[in-house]
Amino acid sequence: MSVDVEVVNEVTGELVEAFARLLPQLSKSAPQLDAEALTAIASAQASTVLIARVGGEIVGTLTLVVFPIPTGVRAWIEDVVVDASARGKEYGGTRVGEALTVEAIRLAEQAGARTVDLTTRPTRVAAGKLYERLGFEQRDSRVYRYSPS
Repeated sequence: MSVDVEVVNEVTGELVEAFARLLPQLSKSAPQLDAEALTAIASAQASTVLIARVGGEIVGTLTLVVFPIPTGVRAWIEDVVVDASARGKEYGGTRVGEALTVEAIRLAEQAGARTVDLTTRPTRVAAGKLYERLGFEQRDSRVYRYSPS
């Protein structure tokens, strides 16, 4: 069995069900996404939603955002989540998170991105090790967030 990664081009009931299962594993506060919300995300010009399948079942997702700014084309990886049932397991020598990230990097490079950034919580040790193994370097930066009230 191997990990198959694909770009979401069409929102199906299967995809809505997969996000209903996966998103709570990433964020307890994220709202459930219906077909309309997923379609808006998947069809946004800057976003590419990737899914990973093992044995035909969707077991992971990642969103790649590519955007031009004055310093060049940049890319950002967001909302990476691998189902608990597949987390840490190898399929054909590859793990789900690795397969998703490698494909995101390939797509970002193809789009001309000068850099690919992402964030991960310090508590997600395995994710940090994966990103470092794939060539990401930890930056000395502060992340600020503003949430409108």
